[in-house]
Amino acid sequence: MRPNLGLFPWWILSTKRRVPGTRAPDYLAVLALRRSEPSATVVEALDREARAFRCLWGPLSVAALNTSAERASARLFWRILSETLGRGGAACRPLVPCQGLSETFIDPALARLRAQGAEIRFGARLRALRFALDHVTELVFDTSSVGLGRDDRLILAVPATVAARLVPALTVPDVYSPIVNAHFRCAVPPGSPYFIGMVSGTAEWIFRKQMGLSVTVSAADKIVDQSAEELRGLLWRDAALAYRLQVDPVPPARIVKEQRATFLASPAQLVRRPPTTTRWMNFLLAGDYADTGLPATIEGAIASGFMAAARATEAAGAPVTSNPQRSNAWYRRQSDSVPVRE
Repeated sequence: MRPNLGLFPWWILSTKRRVPGTRAPDYLAVLALRRSEPSATVVEALDREARAFRCLWGPLSVAALNTSAERASARLFWRILSETLGRGGAACRPLVPCQGLSETFIDPALARLRAQGAEIRFGARLRALRFALDHVTELVFDTSSVGLGRDDRLILAVPATVAARLVPALTVPDVYSPIVNAHFRCAVPPGSPYFIGMVSGTAEWIFRKQMGLSVTVSAADKIVDQSAEELRGLLWRDAALAYRLQVDPVPPARIVKEQRATFLASPAQLVRRPPTTTRWMNFLLAGDYADTGLPATIEGAIASGFMAAARATEAAGAPVTSNPQRSNAWYRRQSDSVPVRE
């Protein structure tokens, strides 16, 4: 499919631009997601037998939410669509790091923090937080501690399970969904697509990298327990088919299984997401599990960081918005300034 850049989706009127075998009215059915109940799943809101569902909405919901369409929240999927296709093709531009995520995001962030005088400590695990009635008083690390006053601000950006251990009575998502990745070292023909989405295979998304091909399978409950050797052959068959490579011999590969890659994006788990603010005046939460209105993605994590930073700076009188949609807009603008290929 090839969406047009503008806001009005005239691309669905063209048989050359929409999903093969679908009709223009098929795309209007997705509006049912917007009207769905908070407890509804994607398959309860959309017709799972429709070709548009099998070839577009179903695979897209799994990729975006890392949750099967039978269990994924219809409301959360609607938010994804409204932020992407709902804003026109210009909001759906794929950006591919020229090197890696560290070079694209982490290294520049560390450099900016150091330039602003921040002290960065690695290898210092946070063991506990000390609480007074209305504020956090102390951070306890392995070999030291840091005292905090009411005027200090603490943003805790750790995984949900760690946050639940450190913060009394904190409710967080507690059911997770796995992701399986396969990284193949192989030669890829020049000019090959940067990525390909597959329908009705085991592999779902295949990305062209400098060293070869990387395969991603979201909501991978059905295959995560298979051996690395089984997965290597299974996923290479799909990758070879997509990029027109030889099936035999199977190239060297590294299989990565993330059993708890993201929280399950089901209606029941969404209500367990905590807000950014807490009952302690100087304590804020950040992370993809926080209630940003976005799934557990890089964008969701970034939005949570902006929301927490906005709350912290508002207390100091800085005119910063905590609107997550504006934070997402900032993220989209900044994506033009990092070293990526379109």
